[in-house]
Amino acid sequence: MDSVLEGGFADPVLDSQTAFRAIMDALANPGTLRKLPQTALTQGPLPGELASTLLTLSDQDTPVWLSPSLRSEAVSAFTAFHAGAPIVSEPGRAVFALVGSVDELPVLDQFNLGTQEYPDRSTTIVLAVPALSGGPDLIMRGPGIKDHGHFNPVGLPGDFVAQWAANRELFPRGIDLLLVADGQVMGLPRSTRISQGH
Repeated sequence: MDSVLEGGFADPVLDSQTAFRAIMDALANPGTLRKLPQTALTQGPLPGELASTLLTLSDQDTPVWLSPSLRSEAVSAFTAFHAGAPIVSEPGRAVFALVGSVDELPVLDQFNLGTQEYPDRSTTIVLAVPALSGGPDLIMRGPGIKDHGHFNPVGLPGDFVAQWAANRELFPRGIDLLLVADGQVMGLPRSTRISQGH
């Protein structure tokens, strides 16, 4: 229980503001890396980057979906104590989804894709990947990107480009994606077009 109580930010107000700015800046500038403040402790299977994002974005009004490896008493207790966010069992009911590894990531269209009237009600997925660089080269275009950009995270699904293209076609509906690793976050908003690099 002690780790649940101590596992939040060292300075809750400052750290959550810093993390919020990092996440918003990552989404405004797709493909760029932004540093996240670390929580005091990882929570069982919940890495620090996912814990930081959970503390920053969720509250009692934001249902959270946890991938199977994150569904533990420690993570549930941490979420309840620090965020008060309800945990849901279906991806389609989640405002935020925390995914511990890519092999636990459902197909993107299983999440809440929002509605034409309320596209902002779609799910934001926070996916822990092994690394944010060193993988296959991908090209991105769209708002917040001058001409085009390159990014190469490790561990995305093999059909990620195709899944993302289908997600992009739903705009203004569709999910947003945050990739986290090594204390950093990278944002991929639904407006971003992604293609294979060469």
